[in-house]
Amino acid sequence: MLSKDIRESIIAMIKREVVPAIGCTEPVAVSLCVARATELLGSTPEKITARLSANILKNAMGVGIPATGMIGLPIAIALGALVGRSEYELEVLKDADAEAVERGKQYIDEERISIELKKGITEKLYVEIEAVAAGHRAVAIISGGHTNFVYLQRDGEVLCDNQVAATEQAGGEEVALNLRCVYDFAMTTPLEEIEFIEESMRLNKAAAESAFAGEYGHALGKMLRREKEIKIMGDSVFSRILSYTASACDARMGGAKVPVMSNSGSGNQGITATLPVVVYGEECGATHEQMVRALVLSHLTVIYIKQSLGRLSALCGCVVAASGSSCGITYLMGGGYDEVAIAVKNMIANLTGMICDGAKPSCALKLASGVSTAVLSAMMAMEGRCVSKLEGIIDEDVDRSIHNLTAIGREGMNSTDELILNIMTSK
Repeated sequence: MLSKDIRESIIAMIKREVVPAIGCTEPVAVSLCVARATELLGSTPEKITARLSANILKNAMGVGIPATGMIGLPIAIALGALVGRSEYELEVLKDADAEAVERGKQYIDEERISIELKKGITEKLYVEIEAVAAGHRAVAIISGGHTNFVYLQRDGEVLCDNQVAATEQAGGEEVALNLRCVYDFAMTTPLEEIEFIEESMRLNKAAAESAFAGEYGHALGKMLRREKEIKIMGDSVFSRILSYTASACDARMGGAKVPVMSNSGSGNQGITATLPVVVYGEECGATHEQMVRALVLSHLTVIYIKQSLGRLSALCGCVVAASGSSCGITYLMGGGYDEVAIAVKNMIANLTGMICDGAKPSCALKLASGVSTAVLSAMMAMEGRCVSKLEGIIDEDVDRSIHNLTAIGREGMNSTDELILNIMTSK
């Protein structure tokens, strides 16, 4: 068993990274920054200027904003100013109602909002909001993490300036993980110390079931439950994993006002790390303890991989999150550390290179692809079938294989990221 100090540090890290969120976290981070700037200003802004990194713009252009029936940043900014409360963090818009949305539409029509690409920065997660009213001016900046305020200013008085310290792993001191540490923590930590992870099961399953009853996004999850599709896909644990995971994504990307449990700043990553494990565990009769440990293994694997990948990249987050769920499923199938490591290698061999072209309803398709591979990788692992070091970017050492993946996503795909944004903004 890991020492108590290490366990406590890892638990604190999980609690920082696995948190509830309403709506896509990129436009929500912008709303949060607007809310804080408005609070500093002390009144509703007459004019708001948002200066954003390319990755924030990319992930906020095509996604539904909860409870609005609208897409994109303008309504997220307007609601952040009108009803947002920064103390809610990633649930900043939970007080938005129909009346607020109408006020938000009017705010947009009055041309009070300006959105710009922030140039000359290296941070991929960067939100700068300037708000002015009645001769006063407030500035708030989020960088490195979706809730990480690094700069606050009102009328020239700097109230906070931590910009130099902002990193991709903002939000607290990180524990240097490897897959063995992740596995040992999940398997040996006293159960009562990690049972809090069950909240991810409750929230994300409820989000999926809300979409079964509604019509969100492309309704992929709901479609997979229909009689015609069941005749093609079958009514199996595999099809139910796809359905539940896609359905929760449908709700989130379609603008449903339902919370999901996010992971490393992404609701879709939290969904993908949670629901395949939950559905498989329920189908195979997993005990309470097995379910908790499988979920911790899945979520902590995602956190570990994101440590070296960064918050935002050109690599689709479902690759990382589905790798986590494959670990959890492998454990529930009876696998140990060796099988879990094989599952990770099999995942990396398959999905590396899947691009992130912004948050949008069709993300449900990518999540379905990711969790399909998660199940296949776990099945192969339990048969002892592992992609070898002679094949592609896979190394004999699983941690080196992970770092090969994250180097491609973090460094090798930077020009891909630029091209994706150019394509998206010139349509």
